[in-house]
Amino acid sequence: MEQTATKVDRHGRVVIPVEYRRALGLEVGDPVVLQLSNGVVRMLSRAEAIREAQDLVARHTGGTRSLVDELIAERRAESARE
Repeated sequence: MEQTATKVDRHGRVVIPVEYRRALGLEVGDPVVLQLSNGVVRMLSRAEAIREAQDLVARHTGGTRSLVDELIAERRAESARE
């Protein structure tokens, strides 16, 4: 694991070193996701956060089900009952 030191400025901003931004593929204005767990802050690009969420869902659904298709089917069934 690579590590570096930086500081929080008086506005709460932290400078992310250029090597880290490049490694994450981050450009000026790109959104990031911060996760706080057990006193540790983890920063991910939005794309990586989405990939992790998709992997989590796939692990719980076996990766073979489409939750979107199931939701649409449920909504159509509800609509038909009305």
